[in-house]
Amino acid sequence: MAMAIRSLLLPLALLALAASSAAVANLEIGFYSKTCPDAEKIVREEMGKIIAAAPSLAGPLLRLHFHDCFVRGCDASVLLESTEGNVAEKDAKPNKSLRGFGSVERVKAKLEAACPGVVSCADVLTLMSRDAVVLAKGPSWPVALGRRDGRVSSAAEASSQLPPASGDVPLLAKIFASKGLGLKDLAVLSGAHTLGTAYCPSFADRLYNTTDGLVDPSLESEYADKLRLKCRSVDDRAMLSEMDPGSFRTFDTSYYRHVAKRRGLFRSDAALLFDADTRGYVQRIATGKFDAEFFRDFSASMAKMGDVGVLTGTQGEIRKKCSALN
Repeated sequence: MAMAIRSLLLPLALLALAASSAAVANLEIGFYSKTCPDAEKIVREEMGKIIAAAPSLAGPLLRLHFHDCFVRGCDASVLLESTEGNVAEKDAKPNKSLRGFGSVERVKAKLEAACPGVVSCADVLTLMSRDAVVLAKGPSWPVALGRRDGRVSSAAEASSQLPPASGDVPLLAKIFASKGLGLKDLAVLSGAHTLGTAYCPSFADRLYNTTDGLVDPSLESEYADKLRLKCRSVDDRAMLSEMDPGSFRTFDTSYYRHVAKRRGLFRSDAALLFDADTRGYVQRIATGKFDAEFFRDFSASMAKMGDVGVLTGTQGEIRKKCSALN
């Protein structure tokens, strides 16, 4: 009976969280209930087909949402193509390895066919990131909707505002705080690294330090040796490495077990062990006894991040195609 009550309380708690969060950002649960009642169903069904065909896309689609929200807020500005007079976010150096743009356009086209000019690309990407987690066996959460699409996209802003993979906790905490996110959100959202892969240049400086030639001491030596077999140099772009080895297509807590053993791929992963608060969270979740707690925390932090800097009402526009302004 107690377990049944707890299972009932979780979705109720998430609904309460989403409602509270949405009130701040002027977003609504069921925003399209009258204008495009099947919007979430369309996204969910199309995402099912996308991930069934390419399971490894779950991580990139989640990352696409992160990179969108940290620059100008969750306004789909990361999806815009560069033009003759403007270099867009997607062409900034930190975004060169982003994937999943075609999948977003595919889902958007389905929505345009059903409800022309109604559902924003910002909402599409937010829903797709949630569904990517669910399809990778992770948690679900209610998504408040009503975001509008931004009209500005700047590579320079992306380069200066995105959390770097080489960042330490003080730097990352400062960037997160600028978006209204706390230290716990940093520890929790880092858990998204349970999904996906990365090219060598994003972490190979830990293997081939140009100053002294030594491996980063915060990286476990046996793991470093394995990474060297894939990454022959700092600039090697031939191979991908799993961010959560052995489980990179499944949303789970094994990422924290790797980090606790000094096997986090990025410096930003390793940095979590050098701050008392983030280290405590890593070590707690790494025990494997608090998976449900992590799922709740991740749902809450994702809902919170999804509200960052959103455009609503008459701000921005509803793009017909996500890659170009109307």
